[in-house]
Amino acid sequence: MLKNKLFYSLIIFAFAGTIFAQKDVDVNAPGVKNPILPGWFADPTIKKFGDIYYIYATTDNEMLASGVPTVWYSKDFKNWYNYIMEIPSFSAQSITNFWAPDIVEGEDGKYYLYFGNCEIGCNIYGYVSDSPVGPWEKLSKKDVPVISNGYPRENFPSLDAQFFKDTDGKIYSYWGTWVHYNGGYAVGELDKDSMNKMKNSTNIPLEQTPAPFEAAYMMKKGSKYILMYSGASCHDETYNVRYSYSDSPYGPFKPGKNNPILSTNNDQTVHGPGHHSVLKEKDDYYIVYHKHDYPMTRGGLARQVCIDKMIFENDSTIRTIVPSIKGITDLVKSEVPADIAFKAKTTASSFYHLKSTQYDYEYKPSYATDDNNATMWKASDNTTPQHLIIDLGSEKKIKRIMTQFEFASYYYQYTLEYSVNGTKWNLYADRSKNRTAGSPMIDDSEVRARYVKLTISASEKTGLYAAVWNIKVYDSLFDIPLPLKNKESKTFPAVKSTKKLLVDFDAATIQSNSTISTVFNKGFIGGIFTKNGDVSLEKVDGIKAFHFKNGAFVLDNPVPESLAWNGSYTLATWVKNPEIAKEGEILASWCDRTRFGLANSYNALAYNSGPYGAGVHLDGHFDMKFNKLPEADKWHYLVLTFDGVVEKIYVDGVLDNSQNMLLSSAIDKAKLIIGASDIGENFSGFIASLRMYDYALNQDEVVKLMNQTKPKKE
Repeated sequence: MLKNKLFYSLIIFAFAGTIFAQKDVDVNAPGVKNPILPGWFADPTIKKFGDIYYIYATTDNEMLASGVPTVWYSKDFKNWYNYIMEIPSFSAQSITNFWAPDIVEGEDGKYYLYFGNCEIGCNIYGYVSDSPVGPWEKLSKKDVPVISNGYPRENFPSLDAQFFKDTDGKIYSYWGTWVHYNGGYAVGELDKDSMNKMKNSTNIPLEQTPAPFEAAYMMKKGSKYILMYSGASCHDETYNVRYSYSDSPYGPFKPGKNNPILSTNNDQTVHGPGHHSVLKEKDDYYIVYHKHDYPMTRGGLARQVCIDKMIFENDSTIRTIVPSIKGITDLVKSEVPADIAFKAKTTASSFYHLKSTQYDYEYKPSYATDDNNATMWKASDNTTPQHLIIDLGSEKKIKRIMTQFEFASYYYQYTLEYSVNGTKWNLYADRSKNRTAGSPMIDDSEVRARYVKLTISASEKTGLYAAVWNIKVYDSLFDIPLPLKNKESKTFPAVKSTKKLLVDFDAATIQSNSTISTVFNKGFIGGIFTKNGDVSLEKVDGIKAFHFKNGAFVLDNPVPESLAWNGSYTLATWVKNPEIAKEGEILASWCDRTRFGLANSYNALAYNSGPYGAGVHLDGHFDMKFNKLPEADKWHYLVLTFDGVVEKIYVDGVLDNSQNMLLSSAIDKAKLIIGASDIGENFSGFIASLRMYDYALNQDEVVKLMNQTKPKKE
């Protein structure tokens, strides 16, 4: 769990001056070059094939970094294009984890893609293609891993494999995660005849790579083998890059004297940098790595890709890297014309103002035209339609509009309009029925206008916001590096919130002499709650309440689609817990933990004293505890809300804790349960009432509802 002091440090130091000689810039300033990609991506592998740069990465910020396999490509290192790669699934199941990919160009001219996956043990799998972007074919039709879990030593987790081609043509791999628990990084030689198995593999002794965690990366400088790696925790500010060097690819390795060489900077605008690769361009070296977002998403898995120059003091010494927001600007001359919307005045239907126990931050409309991949415009809530208007200052020729939505791998439905006077609008592009993801979305048409209006009407996933990293406008056309287009999605647009009370479960409405084997749900979704186990209707302190001893109520109707994925919710309950346990004590749950078994795909409201005491998400890095535990054996009003960006827990009308989140709620086969989770974890205490909505109440509404629903003594 991240310490609260980290969040407060982010606020205190976010715009403080740096002690480095290189003067940095404001993280929100227009035109800065880090991050280099508009979106949530991590574990980047940078390659250059021909005159095109490619970045293969983990798609982040969903289900423990388990987004679809994508690649970014560019000719100028400034304008990047995203493509969802076609990778065949395993025979037994579909692929969810596509972690830390790497790619090798074989002597046969083919391209070999390797990535980590933990769905059938933590293994490295291989694929082959005639192109760096696929389509890909399995190296093993039977899904035999290239590097298996438990290799080269028992229980060794085979993840984060990076491949290195030596000057003699041999190819080595370096892999491992949680290596501080598992005996050191692994190294082995890839069989070049098959490209699908390792030989001569062993573990590098821990003392040769001090303070390791994951993400080994091998490179060669002169005659020295430089083994770089990431240390500490990827979830917080301690994450860093270190290195050791040797005269042999197998070691022994000697640690660099100036470790770590890349770490969180003083003002924390570069936070938790690590899991990198290196680009060599002529005689210069550049380190490509990920860092955490700002404001920081809980758990540290909403990461963004950055680049900075890396300088060698000599063949065995890397200078300490100064991580920057400025990035690099002159790697390649761009042939793309100027963006005529850069720094243009913008207005919007709304924008999101993040207010929590950690942050006060605005996702301003101006961030859509600032050419800064660290900032975005985001609407005030996840309702649609929402619009953004750009004022170009004067009437200008427009030939192309490129829009970078928040999530590159999910489609958005939208229209683009243009106007000379800002009142009469004409259609520029109609994507109102679009089902193809992409970043950027490219729309071409030749018009003259002063104003451009983007209206977002729907998205592929429930609860996603109308949100744009950048929208760029051009007065001339230009070539795109590769003629690629993503496949059309078969998924219908996401269900929207009903903005209604879904569940109304209230002991006060039940006759005192009634049996309570079933309780009718008076909320919008209806249905009947059926009692399982020991629950009775009692009076405590003169208040009628359900006494949960070792039982629960389960609703027969399905969990509504408006609660799927990142759907918003409010859970509000009057509760009395006579004795608070350190774990369990689930008041309500509504997700299927077995569907994915990954963080943020499961949600529940709890009342325990442990690290998941309030918001439960299957992983201690994402769970939310109570800052101040509500006192035992007293009536409290507990309200858990999630608006699609921030999860909050209120106690008796007062905000107690909060965290930035993105959910992937799995509800397809789930049951809505009161008094327990899907595996038990029963609550032992009294519930007078429980209400659930498919939208987030604000604090004023929480207080109003608390006063309206306060249980009365009989």
